[in-house]
Amino acid sequence: MKKTFTFLCLLLFGSGVFYSCQDDQVTDSLTVADGVRSQLIALGFDVINHPPINFDQGYLVEGDIYLTPADLATMKEANRLPIMEQYRTTKLVNTSAGVRTITMYAQQGTCTSCYSAGMIAGLDLAIARYNAENLNIRFQRSTTSTGANIVMIRLKKSEETQGILGSAGFPTAAGNPYNQIKMSGVLESKYGLSTAGIATIIGHEMGHCVGFRHTDYYDRAVSCGGAVSNEGASTVGAVLIPGTPSIATAADKSWMLACTDGGDRPFNNDDKTALNYLY
Repeated sequence: MKKTFTFLCLLLFGSGVFYSCQDDQVTDSLTVADGVRSQLIALGFDVINHPPINFDQGYLVEGDIYLTPADLATMKEANRLPIMEQYRTTKLVNTSAGVRTITMYAQQGTCTSCYSAGMIAGLDLAIARYNAENLNIRFQRSTTSTGANIVMIRLKKSEETQGILGSAGFPTAAGNPYNQIKMSGVLESKYGLSTAGIATIIGHEMGHCVGFRHTDYYDRAVSCGGAVSNEGASTVGAVLIPGTPSIATAADKSWMLACTDGGDRPFNNDDKTALNYLY
C-alpha cells in the first residue's frame, strides 16, 4: 500500500464505507429515520452492528445493499436460514438459453463523473477473472452505456469524501443482473490500491449483481473483526451453495468476504466451486 495510513480500520466491501482511524463520526444527515430503521429490523437486516445510512435517495444497508423506499414497501418479513459458507440470493441471472453475455460500461476520461485509466484497468481485470472461469455468464466491457446491462457510475465527490467505496444490488425477479454499480473513483488516487485491489472490489460488486451474498454473512467478524455480527438472510435469501466449506476464514481470502484490507483477492478454490455451481 502506498498511502501513509494503514488499513487497520478496514475497508468495507459493498457500500464500502471506509472509516479511517482519523475519520469523524457519521453526521446526522446520514442517519435514517426511525420508521425506516423499524422496517429494516422487521425485514431481518442488522441495523445495530452496521447502521444503515441515507444514500442517493435510498439507503445503504449492512454496508452492501442499496435499497430504495419502493424496495422497502414491497418486501416481506424475513426468515433466517442455516449458517454455512458460500451463499447466494434466491434470485440469479437466467442462463436457460445458454451462455449469457453481460455488458458493462464505465466512462473514462477527466470529467468529474469519469474514471481514470487505472480504474478502467481494474474493471477489465475483474471482467477477465470471471471470463477465465468459462461460466454460463460472460462479461464484456461496452464502449457505450446504451443497452449496457450494468453501468458503473461514479459516486458524487461528497460521497467519496464520506469514504463510501461502492454499492450494488441483487438480480431482478426476471432473471437479469442488477443494472448498476456505484463506485468510488478514488480507489487508486486516495487509497493507493493496485489494479488487482481495484479489480477485487469491482469484482465483489459484480458478484452481488449476479446473486452472491457475503461469504461471511453469518458473522462479519470473520473478515471485519470485532463482535460477532450476523447480517441475516433478509428477503433476498442466504442459500448455501453445495460443495463449499462450512466455515469461512479471512485467510481463505474469498472475493465475497464482507471486509477487505484493500489487497488482491482473486477467486480461491471455494469461490470457483460456487461460481461453477451457479453458472
